[in-house]
Amino acid sequence: MLSRVVVTGMGTISPLGNDLPSTWQGIVAGKSGVGPVTRFDVSEYKTKIAAEARQFDPNDHFPARDVRRIDTFAQFALVAAREALKDAGYSAESFSNGLGERTAVIIGSGIGGMGTVTEQNRVLFERGPSRVSPFLIPMILPESAASMVAIEFGLKGPNMAVTSACATGANAIGEAYRMIQYGMADIGVCGGSEAGVIEIALAGFGAMRAISVRNDEPQRASRPFDRERDGFVIGEGAGILVLESLERALARGATIHGEVIGYSSNDDAYHITAPDPDAAGATACMRLALASAGLRPEEVDYINAHGTSTALNDATETRAIKEALGAHAYRVPVSSTKSMTGHLLGAAGALEAALTLRTLETGVLPPTINLEYPDPECDLDYVPNQARQASPRIALSNSFGFGGHNVCLVLKRWPDA
Repeated sequence: MLSRVVVTGMGTISPLGNDLPSTWQGIVAGKSGVGPVTRFDVSEYKTKIAAEARQFDPNDHFPARDVRRIDTFAQFALVAAREALKDAGYSAESFSNGLGERTAVIIGSGIGGMGTVTEQNRVLFERGPSRVSPFLIPMILPESAASMVAIEFGLKGPNMAVTSACATGANAIGEAYRMIQYGMADIGVCGGSEAGVIEIALAGFGAMRAISVRNDEPQRASRPFDRERDGFVIGEGAGILVLESLERALARGATIHGEVIGYSSNDDAYHITAPDPDAAGATACMRLALASAGLRPEEVDYINAHGTSTALNDATETRAIKEALGAHAYRVPVSSTKSMTGHLLGAAGALEAALTLRTLETGVLPPTINLEYPDPECDLDYVPNQARQASPRIALSNSFGFGGHNVCLVLKRWPDA
């Protein structure tokens, strides 16, 4: 029999705060984390705004030596993992009695240590190969975040990075869920981390015309499902969850934040950057996730949308929701928290899973801010501009990515009242 899987710990770093409570407070208030880029000179860039994790100072969390040896994306992951494991009631000592061998770590990243690559390329070409950091290679590996979390806490079970572009964080959670379901691990530390506010990313996404150029109104730039949207806003941070079997969580009296009851992952196989306009892949993904949970469409109470604020994604996702849920789609509140956090790329799905679980715990539906001009192609209830009180029991968290990646997580309120 498959094990039931629950969430006992959550940790985040986001443009709204350095932990989940502060991030959630900003979400409920409808606060935007978008502002002018401060990390580097953007005078020659078309886009001059981003959702930086401005409150994060690595010196508050690491000795100076480690700040120089750990890429920012891995720093985000480590700090979020510390919060999540503390929230779950675990410390490094907890894993010293053999539990570490039964704990999986799956933490992904879309671009890994690309900031270090950029910096060390500059060193190479300006100062020569002898000046390149000896820590370059371990700093840029996408799996370094998972490895460092394992080393710090003594977690000796399955360890890997999942990479599926902007669906990465959700995929990591889904794969950890499956491991626990099938008895391959008792605990999973999982999610995504990204330090995407870097020169090459801003230039590359800008060349694609994928990101907003609403530079004079940064806090109004991320506007999912709005007719005036002109691209997403790059964000940064991490989302880490602690999953474990229900049996283990109950036996130790853990606080349970919610249950993972379904998961699906597939691909459009259509285009390297554009979603299938028929929304066939995203529709199938949502249907498969509901089927894996044994649910009917009308049992869905809330959807945390991928909702990037791009013309193609928002219209396609709206179509997928309508295809997957039928007439019930018009009765389900849907919101995009990217309107406030920006798009955390490979970390987005994990942060949004945490926010969806908080929605189920509190009954507060996050708003989609900046939704001012209705788009005829986006005609669902997107919880515009103001948070709303409700009593959701079942929620979906959607994540899609370049390459046609689609992921849907099905989450359930705990206790189920």
